[in-house]
Amino acid sequence: MSRPYALTMGMIVLALAAGCHDRNGTAEVSLTDTLATRGDFKTLAKALDAADLTDTLREEGPFTVLAPTDAAFDKLPAGTVESLLKPENKDRLRSILTYHVVPGKVMAADLIGMRTLGTLSGKELNINVVNGRILVNDAVVTQTDVGATNGVIHVIDDVLLPNAD
Repeated sequence: MSRPYALTMGMIVLALAAGCHDRNGTAEVSLTDTLATRGDFKTLAKALDAADLTDTLREEGPFTVLAPTDAAFDKLPAGTVESLLKPENKDRLRSILTYHVVPGKVMAADLIGMRTLGTLSGKELNINVVNGRILVNDAVVTQTDVGATNGVIHVIDDVLLPNAD
């Protein structure tokens, strides 16, 4: 492989890994597509598909997604994810996933001044800043302000589970 070709391919891979931004730093892909291009959200992407929410997160929005990584899903008790992905548990899965989505675009700087945050599920999340880290309920925000055409993603280290009513 020639050096210029290798450099060009490397630049393309880096652009994809960075979330596909245009010259102004604005994301060129939807929330769903941004999650799909990253390697650490396979479980979330599968769950969004099973809950028929993939297309919702491609809509205009804007939305804020608190995105648990695959490692966050791995912390759940054995068999939980597999059970939630079954068609008969679609309503429960939807309630969990919509608990991770906030209407509007809420940047990290906005989160710092908030105490609660309303979700698409109709329930609220608690926001705290402890030792310089943003906590959503008990989940730590590990990466902030990942841009997309229709909103923003904040990566979290736990799956948020709404209280049953």
